[in-house]
Amino acid sequence: MTPTTETMVGIGGAAESTDMVLNIGPQHPSTHGVLRLRLVLDGERIQHAEPVIGYMHRGAEKLFEARDYRQIIMLANRHDWLSAFSNELGVVLGVERMLGMEVPPRAVWTRTLLAELNRVLNHLMFLGSYPLELGGITPIFYAFSEREEIQHVMEEVSGGRMHYMFNRVGGLKEDLPAGWATRARAAVSGVRSRMGRFDDLVLGNEIFRGRTRGVGVLSPEAVHGYGVSGPIARASGVDFDLRRDEPYLAYGELQDTLKVVTRQEGDCLARFECLLEQTYNALDLADACLDRLAELPPGPINQRLPKVLKAPEGHTYAWTENPLGINGYYLVSKGEKTPYRLKLRSASYNNIQALTELLPGTLVSDMVAILGSLFFVVGDIDK
Repeated sequence: MTPTTETMVGIGGAAESTDMVLNIGPQHPSTHGVLRLRLVLDGERIQHAEPVIGYMHRGAEKLFEARDYRQIIMLANRHDWLSAFSNELGVVLGVERMLGMEVPPRAVWTRTLLAELNRVLNHLMFLGSYPLELGGITPIFYAFSEREEIQHVMEEVSGGRMHYMFNRVGGLKEDLPAGWATRARAAVSGVRSRMGRFDDLVLGNEIFRGRTRGVGVLSPEAVHGYGVSGPIARASGVDFDLRRDEPYLAYGELQDTLKVVTRQEGDCLARFECLLEQTYNALDLADACLDRLAELPPGPINQRLPKVLKAPEGHTYAWTENPLGINGYYLVSKGEKTPYRLKLRSASYNNIQALTELLPGTLVSDMVAILGSLFFVVGDIDK
């Protein structure tokens, strides 16, 4: 019989669990911009998480106060650089409400159309980048290919690829180019015909489902507590969408086409599914707007404004259902050509705070999956 040797290993204080502080960022490749996460770990499990923001802060709200109502549109469209057209809308809607101004029907329907095309552009970016963060590189190539189709028509109508600067107080900068509606309809149809790639490549991938199902579950109570909105809130069963519940632009006449996508699970997979299904609906809404524009008689696309535009004294709040969630502007005017105060309520700022609720108790390996599923833009946090 072969002799055996026994070794006694002493267990001392070093074997006890010890908290470790880990900084993710402020320049981490898994984030959409410059964000820092301060994590307290017990082994591989996160005990406490604190998002540290402010690395991209530009002081946009103070800059609003030094520029007139035409110039602030340029500042407003930059905080969420994937939703520039939608960002502009809140400002012009607020100023128009203060002025009691009625916008021509042609401008209303064109704004709605461009807002939905902008929603598709925003969602496609996350539909491609989220799988990339989990190790799947192919979907982002398809996402950028489809984005180019929509960006071509957006660039043709506005002159800009990301920062469109096409909204004006009273309407839009100018009318649509000749034949643009036909090209836009072809782009929408082409993108829709290829969206099935994301169902097959991403949702049909068992590794993706394994990394996201049941991970990062956000409860409806946390959604309300942190003011979370948009696809992330609806993925947790919070059925709220300003386009349906407080219609603006032409959404009141699009209720038959508008579909508010919800899920009950509240996990990373549900958030991705909401985003994907909402993209399909945005394409349907764009088609409906194109149909209505074709029926409208020729008419103005904007209102004639005075050389110096002054909003009357008072205050108002204009909010819109941006691609990432609720975007609001609280405008206070003293009757001057510049806002006395313009407070911005951005979607990503509230949404990212939910990380303090989502990350504790999860493994470090799930951190990127949860972080990416919040679909945020850091400029929208820091503004």
